[in-house]
Amino acid sequence: MQTKAILAQADVINVLDAAQKEADSNSWPVTIAVTDDGGHLLALRRLDGAAPFSADVATQKARSAALGRKETQVFEEMINGGRTAFVSAPLQGLLSGGVPITVDGHVVGAVGISGVKPDQDVQVAKAGVSAITG
Repeated sequence: MQTKAILAQADVINVLDAAQKEADSNSWPVTIAVTDDGGHLLALRRLDGAAPFSADVATQKARSAALGRKETQVFEEMINGGRTAFVSAPLQGLLSGGVPITVDGHVVGAVGISGVKPDQDVQVAKAGVSAITG
């Protein structure tokens, strides 16, 4: 039988706090979603000023990054590059801002950010991920 790392509640809080610190330092009103490796929501933090719909978008970005095992930016670029059939994939949130959390080569969860420009969403997500992956 194999064993695998999982996100503990303390890890989730560290991700949320690091992502919020990055967003706050840039005055970016975002929503931060953290999922487990199956894309199930573990935590959601909507910062002051973040649009209400960003809660759903951030959650879907995190879910897609967890299930797809890659950054959602890859999916967005694939679609924008002409692979429009991928729009029919059974995922939502195929926009930049979802980043998987990888430990020892295995995805243990993901972070999704919504609320600012795509590259800014990614920046905040990666700050959250780095809180536990170094």
